[in-house]
Amino acid sequence: MEFSLEQIAGILGGKVEGDGNLKVNRLDKIQEGKPGGIGFLANEKYEPHLYTTEATAVIVSDDFEAKSPVPCALIRVKNAYNGFTTLLETYAQLTKMSKSGVEQPSFCDESSTLGEGCYRAAFSYIGKNCKIGNNVKIHAQVSIGDDVTIGDNCILYFGVKVKNGSRIGNNCEIHSGAVIGSDGFGFAPQDDGSYRNIPQIGNVILEDNVSIGANTTIDCATMGSTVIRKGAKIDNLVQIAHNVEIGENTVIASQAGISGSTVIGKNCVIAGQVGIVGHIKIADNTTIGAKTGITKSILKPGQTIFGYMGMEIKDFLKSYSIFKNLPQVQDKLKELEKKL
Repeated sequence: MEFSLEQIAGILGGKVEGDGNLKVNRLDKIQEGKPGGIGFLANEKYEPHLYTTEATAVIVSDDFEAKSPVPCALIRVKNAYNGFTTLLETYAQLTKMSKSGVEQPSFCDESSTLGEGCYRAAFSYIGKNCKIGNNVKIHAQVSIGDDVTIGDNCILYFGVKVKNGSRIGNNCEIHSGAVIGSDGFGFAPQDDGSYRNIPQIGNVILEDNVSIGANTTIDCATMGSTVIRKGAKIDNLVQIAHNVEIGENTVIASQAGISGSTVIGKNCVIAGQVGIVGHIKIADNTTIGAKTGITKSILKPGQTIFGYMGMEIKDFLKSYSIFKNLPQVQDKLKELEKKL
């Protein structure tokens, strides 16, 4: 894709210094800029590269004053970093949503319906009675089971699996290898020590603007629904068990695991490798540090929790200050024992 500098300035609400008709087709780091590329300058330590770059244009803030002649065009915006971020978002969106049509071989059951502007890659599969909205992008080796609903402007990347009955809202992204709606981990212990499988007959609901990372698994409910509320962002390699509810705009980092029937509030931050037991509640605006184990409900909103057995962070830091000094305390005790 190719854009003129005037077009880019229009997108960013900025002004061009130089030839606005120049064209760019690539985003570059300022220190690696080449003709046809556009970079940005937001950190003063990279300023020397501005005077030597081969990029066609560089985005700078309104208040930037060059100390030497600049060999490229400039696009002045209110904030260079935010401006380049906006450009990245625009470029990514255009790239993601540019494909349409149907590649072969692929399969879609005749009972299913797709909206306008959809893309179905080769080796994709759509089962019976599915309703898929406008501009949905279904990449290679995606499998969509029966009775699935997917809203507008969603992207399902390579190898995603969406099981029967799942409901996906608008503007959702599901990254490669994720599984939505696999069986929950439900087994009833028997008198002889074996386990009997408990059928999992519920579904998964992803509300609008949800992002699911690569190789993340979200189990269907035993009955009812496992629910990921609008705006939630789930990283790669996360396990979410049956009947869990994740609140609005909550973010969960890689390798976290959430056990069944736990309810997590809105605007929470759950760091990597956090483990949360089942059947508890996490209050809104809770932050849980990496590798923390949560074994009971957190009912007070706005806390930061940290530690293997999760506790309020101030209590943990006090305990840790004692713990790390235990070797010195032991040495003193030995000295006292010798004197006695």
